[in-house]
Amino acid sequence: MSNSTGDKPSTPLHSVSVAGAVIREDGRMLVIKRRDNGNWEPPGGVLELDETPEEGVVREVLEETGIHVEVEQLTGVYKNMSRGIVALVFRCKPSGGEERPTSEATAVEWLTPDEVKEHMGKVYAIRLLDAINENITKVRTHDGKKLN
Repeated sequence: MSNSTGDKPSTPLHSVSVAGAVIREDGRMLVIKRRDNGNWEPPGGVLELDETPEEGVVREVLEETGIHVEVEQLTGVYKNMSRGIVALVFRCKPSGGEERPTSEATAVEWLTPDEVKEHMGKVYAIRLLDAINENITKVRTHDGKKLN
């Protein structure tokens, strides 16, 4: 809805995505190499209208990696200010399945926190690194490349 002067809608439109910070008992974290852009990122995607955030993260991680997960807790909320995308990141533990390339991922790996810092862009690495802190939920903004 816009007003008669052609201004922006009174209700901003945001896209909501979910991602899994899947952490094994040995501390390694599940990441995918995206087929569309070649970037290493946590598995995740757009939340569907008829699912809860927890259901969405379980579905996305399984679709992109072959790994079944149990959701533990929300660890971060990240907004891409330039694109209006809000990402909810949940710490998860693996509960079955086997990692495999998928239609969305050319590779699926378990990385150490140091490897995450080395191989991933900062706006995605921080989502996994924030999830290591047990009882702290972070709220951060970025422009797609750098954290604000």
